[in-house]
Order: sequence, then C-alpha cells, then structure tokens
Amino acid sequence: METLWPWLVVAGVGALHGLNPATGWMWAAAWGVHSHDRAQALRALLPIAVGHAASVALVAAAMAFGLSMDRVALQAAAGGLVVVFAALHLSDRTPKAARAPAGHTGLALWSFMMATAHGAGLMLVPALIPLCMGDTSAREISASGSLLLALAAVGVHTAAMLVVTGLVASGVCRGFDFGTRWLRSFRRKLRSATR
Repeated sequence: METLWPWLVVAGVGALHGLNPATGWMWAAAWGVHSHDRAQALRALLPIAVGHAASVALVAAAMAFGLSMDRVALQAAAGGLVVVFAALHLSDRTPKAARAPAGHTGLALWSFMMATAHGAGLMLVPALIPLCMGDTSAREISASGSLLLALAAVGVHTAAMLVVTGLVASGVCRGFDFGTRWLRSFRRKLRSATR
C-alpha cells in the first residue's frame, strides 16, 4: 500500500486539475456549445491533454534527472506569455486570424501556459520524489528508470485530468442543451397563455 499512495496522489491531483476551469473544461464546453455538438467538446480533450502533459512532463523530467527548477521564473515566464497573448488579443491591431476562435494548436498552447502558470507539474513533486528517488528497482537500474516512472506518472496524472475535464465539459454541454430546451418550452407556454 505504501507504494500505491504516490500514484493515488498523482491521479488525485490530475482530477483536481480537471475541475479547474482554466485548465480546459470551459474551452471544451464552449466548443461543444458553440457547435451544438457534444462530441466536439470531447474532441477538444486531445489538445488540452497535449498542452497539460507537456507542462507536467517538463517538471517530471527535471525531477527525474535531479535538476532544480526556479518555480518563480517558470511561473513568471508562463504568466508573461498569458499577458502578452491577452494584450495582443485585446489590441486594435490584432490580425483577423488571431481573433478567430482557437484551433487545436491554440488550445494546446493555452493548456500548456495555464498548467505551467499555476504550477501543475510542481504540485506533483512531492509524489514524484518517492517514485523517482525512492528505493524502487527502476531507480537502481539507472536515471532512465526514474525518467520512465516520471513519464508514467505524467500519463496517470493526465488521464485522471482528462476524465474529469471530459465529464465536466459534457455535463456543461448537457446543461446548456437542457436549458435551451426548457427556455423554448417556457416561451411556447408563455405565448400560448398570452393568446
């Protein structure tokens, strides 16, 4: 059971990240609501996963190789990218293509920036230490064994995040569908009552 706890923590933090609207479920839900297709919300999960996993893998790889990371510098760089993106998007000189709804690349970049800015990978460090630096057999083999464990942790974390993100985005899409149907029904009843 002692070796299972770090994996449960990795999955739990992934589920927690899936609940955070900044990490992607609101964008996935917006895609689904805008297109009137709930499947579109689920298609948005792939770029969200790529961006989030890249951010978490950056920290996990550094942890596996025993490198230290300056948390403030990493978060400041990601936050700076968000500010630059927002300033460009809000300026009057923004090209028409930049004002269009985000595509898969834009969603992956957003997911990477948000995960890095709020320290998604850094939250995993306490769970990665026993996995990568502990007395496990993979650690005795080489540093690459630690890297494989760290990448497995990134996979577990991202999978848990995607499950929760997909559930929340689908729930929001269903809620909008239900709300739209209810409003239409209410309007019909109101019109028939006023006649």
